[in-house]
Amino acid sequence: MNLKGISIFLLLIFSMCEAQTTKLNSLSEQFLEKIKKGENTEYLQEQLAKIDLEELANTLKTDEQKIAFWINLYNAYIQVILKKSPELYENRNDFFSRNQIIIAENEISFDKIEHGIIRKSKSKLGLGYLKKSFPNGFEKLLRVENPDYRIHFALNCGAKDCPPIAIYSPIDLHHQLAKSTTYFLKSSTTFDTTQNKVFVSSVFSWFRGDFGGKDGSLKILKEQDLIPTTRGVAIDYKEYNWTLDLGNFIEF
Repeated sequence: MNLKGISIFLLLIFSMCEAQTTKLNSLSEQFLEKIKKGENTEYLQEQLAKIDLEELANTLKTDEQKIAFWINLYNAYIQVILKKSPELYENRNDFFSRNQIIIAENEISFDKIEHGIIRKSKSKLGLGYLKKSFPNGFEKLLRVENPDYRIHFALNCGAKDCPPIAIYSPIDLHHQLAKSTTYFLKSSTTFDTTQNKVFVSSVFSWFRGDFGGKDGSLKILKEQDLIPTTRGVAIDYKEYNWTLDLGNFIEF
């Protein structure tokens, strides 16, 4: 390949990366980076609140862009809100369902982000099998097309047993989610050879349909080399530790 050909090739690669990384994705990454450094984020929150809804929908076009953006926002606002008002965590059901995050002039909840947008209008209490009956226009406009079960190993709800917080980019999303999945599962899974039983996070129970039920869960664990086989292995769900644990960052 001559110099001109190399230049064209590099330009195409650069253009592809630019197409994947939007201004809004960069904004969400800055938000978490500043939280990690202990810096003020009020002006970033104001920008997110004032974004035009149509611009938001038109900018985040791919599932990679949407998933990275919304994971970062979810994890960022958990930190911001609970550092300011940790007492809100005493009633977790109210905390996650309360409209307290302003995005594109819409006040939304953590549940809206997780179950409405990232999980594509799945019922919070449907064990991953039931869809919402009447999703509103906001989530229908912004939700992902093809949900990815690995988001459960990336969303940090503020508890000690939650996955650590990474800063996600649409360009590296699949690599990062693979890393976060391996990290979380290896740190939270125990296999008892004498009982032929695997002890896993309660996340596998709450969203079992997202993982493909018991068979799908075992397949995932086998792929991670956490169980020797999927045949005859029983699953037991560990009790979740809801102790508040903020500032748990990691790099993937």
